Amino acid sequence: MTEDLPPEDPPACIDWALVATIKAPQDQVLAFLAHHLDLGAAAITLCFDDPDDPAIAAVQDIPRVSVLRCTPEYWARVGNGIRPDRHQNRQARNALRAWRLCPLPWIGHIDVDEFLLPDRPMGEILASAPAHHPMVRLEPFEAMHDPSLPDDIFTARLFRGPLKGPRAFLRDIIFGRYAPAMPNGMLSHSVGKAFFRTGVPGFTPRLHGGSMNGVRMDGPPMDRRVKLLHFHAQDRAKWTAALPFRLARGAYQKNEALLQALSGATPDQIDAFYTATQMLTPEMAEILWQEGRLVEVNLDLRRKVADLLAQS
Repeated sequence: MTEDLPPEDPPACIDWALVATIKAPQDQVLAFLAHHLDLGAAAITLCFDDPDDPAIAAVQDIPRVSVLRCTPEYWARVGNGIRPDRHQNRQARNALRAWRLCPLPWIGHIDVDEFLLPDRPMGEILASAPAHHPMVRLEPFEAMHDPSLPDDIFTARLFRGPLKGPRAFLRDIIFGRYAPAMPNGMLSHSVGKAFFRTGVPGFTPRLHGGSMNGVRMDGPPMDRRVKLLHFHAQDRAKWTAALPFRLARGAYQKNEALLQALSGATPDQIDAFYTATQMLTPEMAEILWQEGRLVEVNLDLRRKVADLLAQS
């Protein structure tokens, strides 16, 4: 006769929050909220870069969502009277404020085009973080362009991870002559984003990590139980329209090889670069699968938005 075993204790699970600085169309803001509320976020703070953004009216009464208008009066309180010129600095100020005020044990800072993909409840992942770690780091996976897919607000099924370290050899295989312009296998950031433990003395959250007593931290390794899906360039037309800004002031300004490849390029040359770096042939996809650098998921964002609006 087999003796009955006592039931196992359920995994610890804690509440968590998100903060994002927002400047995006209303449907994208709703998609961001719907996805992360569906994942179980206990609180989401949206800092609207434009204090008169029309999307505010659509989201301000949704449960668990707080709206902050970044008015001149707001910047007078938190920005020494000055609205930071660079959007990255405005994001950092907003994230720091939200972290300081957050009553929950963890808060993550991500953008409106970034979506968490945990393999278990996010609260379990955060609850299991070592007590001496003030961060849980999220590895980014960039959305690939696929014109055959139906529109889903943010539209992609395949997401490619960084190609660096032991997988750096893949860059020549995947990108060919454009490999020098993709030094980490990504068009956008490859360092990822993070969740921050609140109430840690001496700690300061940053856009892609944190510092302790003014010294930047390397942080713990990426937590493989959760991925950060980044819709950076999956929309060809929007990426092309944003390219001049990104080359001059945005994400690409410090990538010399990328600047050489795209600054002054003709439309045909830009199109060729995009096709080679943001679309996958079946053969390339198989290589990335084998190396653990590809994720496939249907986020079903339009359905989640419809469900959210029906409940609100």
